[in-house]
Amino acid sequence: MKNTIKFAILAFVMLFSWNCTDLEEQILDESLSGGASESDLVKNSVAPVYALLPDFFLHTKYFAVQQISSDEAILPYRGGRDWGDNGIYIELHQHTYTPEHRNVRDCWNGLTTMISRSVSAINVLTPLAETDTEAKVYLAEVRGLRAYYNMITLDLWGLAFKKDDPNVVSEILRGDDAINYIKSEFEAVVGDLKNDVGPGRLTQYGVYGLLARLHLNAAVWRDPYATNFTFTPADMDKVIEYSDMVINSGQYALSAEYFAIFNNDNHTNKELVFAVDQRPDLNGHNRMSYFSMSDNFYGNPLQPRGNGTDGPAITPDFYDSWVEANGTTDPAEADARFFWERMIIPADSAIAATAFEVNRGIYRGPQYGLLNTGRQLPFIQTEDGRYKIGKLRDWRRAEENAYVDFIKQIDFTAEGSNYNTGYRVEKYQWSKESTDGRNRGEVDFSIIRLADLYMMRAEAKLRKSDAAGALADVNLVRASRTARPAVTPKPLTQMNTDILFRERGFEFYWEHQRRTDMIRFGKYEGTWTEKTNSDVKKRLFPIPQTAIDGASDNEGYLVQNSGY
Repeated sequence: MKNTIKFAILAFVMLFSWNCTDLEEQILDESLSGGASESDLVKNSVAPVYALLPDFFLHTKYFAVQQISSDEAILPYRGGRDWGDNGIYIELHQHTYTPEHRNVRDCWNGLTTMISRSVSAINVLTPLAETDTEAKVYLAEVRGLRAYYNMITLDLWGLAFKKDDPNVVSEILRGDDAINYIKSEFEAVVGDLKNDVGPGRLTQYGVYGLLARLHLNAAVWRDPYATNFTFTPADMDKVIEYSDMVINSGQYALSAEYFAIFNNDNHTNKELVFAVDQRPDLNGHNRMSYFSMSDNFYGNPLQPRGNGTDGPAITPDFYDSWVEANGTTDPAEADARFFWERMIIPADSAIAATAFEVNRGIYRGPQYGLLNTGRQLPFIQTEDGRYKIGKLRDWRRAEENAYVDFIKQIDFTAEGSNYNTGYRVEKYQWSKESTDGRNRGEVDFSIIRLADLYMMRAEAKLRKSDAAGALADVNLVRASRTARPAVTPKPLTQMNTDILFRERGFEFYWEHQRRTDMIRFGKYEGTWTEKTNSDVKKRLFPIPQTAIDGASDNEGYLVQNSGY
């Protein structure tokens, strides 16, 4: 086998040695499919195409390249001991990443594997779909997933892989060719998809949402290094058209409680249109919940091994955007999306395990939680079996008064990299099933949700000079968060691109979108905490050197992105 195709078909070879039986691939079970049987077809060809999505949405993969590279998240070398990782998170944040960068390489490998699995599944399903209606639906899903995976590769590296025959080298597409190919694939399959199998499977409305996103970003993906992006009226009209299809379907609803979108039971949340199925019996992970939290924080009194890891925090710049938007009112008292107090501490500071919940949103200042007497020791309980809650001790420090107390300032200096620096994020509910804080996640990760359709439509209207229409859409989303009326965001009175960019930050923080948004809004070359690099070539990531080397005997086939 030639090296030129190793990187493209390695996953195809792996597909046949990959074992589905551990998962039973319940992504396609009858609770989602409306009664489809778990046939060998489903297990052996369709399921693997979905199976790696949770892994791709890991904290060290898609989250890292999309969020830590932005003005929203920062991950220093904590205490000079944790998350140093040879500087890869510092490089991401400062835009000094190279073709050897591990997070970028892992994303590349994950996506090319998923594309390869899609190709192999398409070849199995195509002849079956001629006579089997179930196979026809699955074929449409798999082709749609291949288009979605290619859309991510286009966003991250400026290219897409066109491949139908597993034994033929992929054709590499860029710019308009890539956009048109992805669009044609979505359009070709949307009529064969169902709408009663989501959100963990791709539906018609999921494809409409992805098409809206494709047209919204088309100006960037056609010419990623442009000084000014040309958002054509035709593209913006398509964003509005596809957004309308989902919004007007009546199948989805904005969640009155914002954080319910990220609850363990969000699989049935009506705001989700297309999501990564994360139920624990599907090998889900809790790492998006544990990643930002203190090492001294524990999310479940019944699991004493389940603590945080002191990973990324929000930047002071991102926090300041909340403050500036709300004036003299604290963001936690002005916007339901900022914080939800779930840990209600009784007068005697003890709580039953069944009543224990952790706060959600952005954590600031002194922190309270389950008390213990040191590393890996049981939690302190009362005589009646309840768990004591109090100020969290920082067991890394010897001082008697060493408590977990998050401060706003965070940077790459020794002082700014301490374990107490930076406000933290606990957006996703801590899994009740996780035994160590990392495994058995329950929260589905949103790929497309209804608020995104409103916000994309608002942006398209704004770029067509309809500021009033954009304002109405944004205010509709803000006004929908009514579960806690005192913190339902007040309506905005004006709209421009800076306000809309800020509003997307409030609505979609920690949801794998920030880098893409920053580039589209012309913010990615800006300056923020510990980042001054203004090189436009950093809008695209480098193609991993391992992939370049694997294609080395086919000169000109896989060309490194400019600037690397």
